[in-house]
Amino acid sequence: MANNGKNSNMIVGLDIGTSKVVCIVGKYNEERKLEIVALGAYPSSGLKKGVVVNIDATTDAISKAVEQAQSMIEDKIKSVFVGIAGNHIKSLNSQGAVGIKDNEVSSFDIDRVIESAQAVSIPSDQRVLHVLPQSFVIDDQEVSLDPLGMSGVRLEAKVHLVTCASSAIKNIEKCIKNCGLGVNGFVLEQLASSHSILSEDEKDLGVCLVDIGGGTTDIAIFNSGSIVFTGVIPIAGDQVTSDIAQALRTPTPQAEDIKQKHGCAVTEFTKDDETVEVLGVGGRPPRELSRSALADIIQPRYSELFDLIKAEIKRNGFEDKISAGIVFTGGTSKMEGVVELAESVFQTSVRLGIPSKFQGMESILQNPIYSTSIGLIEHGFKQMNHEMLTEQNQGIFSKILRIVKSEY
Repeated sequence: MANNGKNSNMIVGLDIGTSKVVCIVGKYNEERKLEIVALGAYPSSGLKKGVVVNIDATTDAISKAVEQAQSMIEDKIKSVFVGIAGNHIKSLNSQGAVGIKDNEVSSFDIDRVIESAQAVSIPSDQRVLHVLPQSFVIDDQEVSLDPLGMSGVRLEAKVHLVTCASSAIKNIEKCIKNCGLGVNGFVLEQLASSHSILSEDEKDLGVCLVDIGGGTTDIAIFNSGSIVFTGVIPIAGDQVTSDIAQALRTPTPQAEDIKQKHGCAVTEFTKDDETVEVLGVGGRPPRELSRSALADIIQPRYSELFDLIKAEIKRNGFEDKISAGIVFTGGTSKMEGVVELAESVFQTSVRLGIPSKFQGMESILQNPIYSTSIGLIEHGFKQMNHEMLTEQNQGIFSKILRIVKSEY
């Protein structure tokens, strides 16, 4: 295990967020359990709403986070799976159909039908990020998500297409290359988070994943085991911090600190005797503030965000298709009162999604802040296993071809 290239058991997830960059290194141990072996995190100032606005600042934050993780392991970090989010992410559902060659579905037929499903016109400044199969239909009969080897004449595929701005990916790629690293793949952040915090039952029943970060709130809806909707709302933790800074006339770093240490999303949850010290601007003396007055500033912003999420779910016709309720994750979802406030807005079951399907550094990493980066590692392993299987299948296929050719 000398590097994290093709033959290595080590995968690196890099979550480049608006407020911080997180680098996590994982591997699968003998029991096929994910083990986290290194972690690096560094505050980020080069992004706005998930998009790079300053190459140097972003490169610096990536480099510091990776160095921190690197110092914990001997193997050299060479390439990373990168989470991507932001308002530029667009998605749509599409379908395609092909005739089945030789009346039995091969991996070649699956590739062709997925290619035909993604043959939709997308704006020239966007590029396809993911083609996520939702269902396959053979001769008008819906089959499993793995139709390989099934008999039939016509194969149809329904897919969820996710696209992103080409410029956004190029800028992230530039920052990563500046750090001397390669990119294994770009992964939609809420898709990555789903690997680490959603159960298969939730995905089957129908669930809405809401990842509230610093710059954006990313939504993903799953139903019948696959992703059916993705969306982005440009309101998140930074707006809450900004509201506190303005209302209390205090610097933004101090407002962020107050939010994290004393924030509460429901005024009724605060006690009368709880107070917060607020530093003044420009040498003014600090002053005392009741925690309930702080909650009065925070609650309206969370309520507004939840109303927007609810409207987005309804507008797309999914309000009756999320029987398993809503799962919140991301750093801004941790505040006291968030789950209870969300339950009163959505009128359904709400839980906080905390990654737990791994070993190593549990006391630090069992935290919604790390859902995306741990999910990136799980996504990376799934992708690499898939590529290995495809290569093996192609190997078997070419071997058969050679045998057939030699017989004639």
